[in-house]
Amino acid sequence: MTDAVDALRRLPGVGIKSASRMLMHLLQHDPAGALEIARSLQAAVGSLQHCSQCHTFTDQEICTTCADPSRDRSRLCVVETPADQSAMERTGAFDGLYFVLMGKLSPLDGLGPEKIGVHALIQRLDSNPHSTPIKEVILATSFTAEGEITAHFLSQAIQARGISVSRLARGIPIGSELEYVDLSTIAHALVDRR
Repeated sequence: MTDAVDALRRLPGVGIKSASRMLMHLLQHDPAGALEIARSLQAAVGSLQHCSQCHTFTDQEICTTCADPSRDRSRLCVVETPADQSAMERTGAFDGLYFVLMGKLSPLDGLGPEKIGVHALIQRLDSNPHSTPIKEVILATSFTAEGEITAHFLSQAIQARGISVSRLARGIPIGSELEYVDLSTIAHALVDRR
């Protein structure tokens, strides 16, 4: 049972208490569900691979987004993870293609350009697999120190290729009151005003 708790603790945000509760719930109330989770995870690990064009997870050589002929192939949105790509897709606001870095630059953690998908992104820009040239790259990395370093590094490399680069805007969340927003967010919203 300790092995199962340790396995569940590998999930982000799951500590020993949460892992124990999940395991006990499955064992007591849903043993068939526990087996289904195990089968599904084993099948996913065995069948998923990286898309040859955007690096997201897929069960085919090219993911459904990259294969969709209705997508705007002149715009490429760069994200850190497949979860970020999924979040962007759920908005319904972007109809271009994606590139998933599978991480962000973090010199303190030993994550340089060679450890994430920077070289694959540059290769994709240099030898675009589609007939339509990429005119704009949208950098949708996180607004952490590492995400900002990654965006800056990529921006320089992309602009050197004569491609337009933009960054997601940042600012005050909808529905928030100004007095409760942190000062850094207010400052960035003021600088990035339109």
